Amino acid sequence: MIIKSHEADKFVAAPPKALEAALVFGPDAGLVQERAEKLLKTVVSDLSDPFNAVDLNEAVLLGDPARLFDEAAAISMLGGRRVIRIRGAGNDLAELFESFLENHTGDALVVLEAGDLAKSSALRKLFEGDASAAAIACYADSARDLADVVRDELRALGFALAPGAVEEAVARLGNDRGVTRRELEKLALYAHGQKQITPEDIRAVMGDESQARSESAFDAAGSGDYARLDLELERLWAADIQPAQILRGAMGHFQRLTLAKEGMARGETIDAVMRKFFPPIHFSRADSFKAQARNWNSEKLADALDMLLEAEALSRTTSVPAEAVTGRTLLNIAALAKAR
Repeated sequence: MIIKSHEADKFVAAPPKALEAALVFGPDAGLVQERAEKLLKTVVSDLSDPFNAVDLNEAVLLGDPARLFDEAAAISMLGGRRVIRIRGAGNDLAELFESFLENHTGDALVVLEAGDLAKSSALRKLFEGDASAAAIACYADSARDLADVVRDELRALGFALAPGAVEEAVARLGNDRGVTRRELEKLALYAHGQKQITPEDIRAVMGDESQARSESAFDAAGSGDYARLDLELERLWAADIQPAQILRGAMGHFQRLTLAKEGMARGETIDAVMRKFFPPIHFSRADSFKAQARNWNSEKLADALDMLLEAEALSRTTSVPAEAVTGRTLLNIAALAKAR
């Protein structure tokens, strides 16, 4: 059976009793692990229990296929249903599981953890088409999903959230569920003893100062603000931020501006376009980004991206100092922003 990503959390919290095996897959490794463990714990609460929980991987099963059947048929010494966890599963296991789902004994729940499998994947198609098995998709959190995770996790830990705290966290978190959980755990430890978590707490724990400084430089270049750009570049060099990192970040910034212009040309509002970005534009930069999107045109944005690509090539293939190349390129882009 097919379990879609938005149905997955409900399914793994209360799976049908007839479920024999599940394939948990997707590009978000942290979410795959989280959902697989939730599903396994509906049967065995302690996954380190040597009598009721078995932890295997694809290589072990390919080397000894009978192991899967033996473990599934084994009876727990302490009674109750057992679980079998299989990490790093891939298409090489498709033939083995086709045989297993057709003919096995025992009532153990088998859960496979896999990466991003294509729709044509033999293993995925097998689990999607079997009534006693489930294929559970795990895709990266959207901004809305991430906001819900932040609220639920911190409130469950007993914290109230000050205005702007959720938005601040979402702007600083990525789309890997495992990383998100670890960052929220760090935040909870930092705020221990407090009743409320504020945006300042989040910046203290999750703040990526180099990214914030780089983004400030991109906004200065995109706004044609020479003085601010010069100051931000000095700060970047003082912080030992690598020119290659700055150039790649600048490309991402102007690519987003290009997407914004394309959306506006289709009749979308700038706010509607920005809501699709992930990670989202930090709310403190939203007004600046909107102004840049209105002021730049498609031709100039293409020129800016060409300049950044040339700067990256020049800094890699010549002896010209990369800092000088990067600084000159961003100043030239600021000149483009100022030109009428």
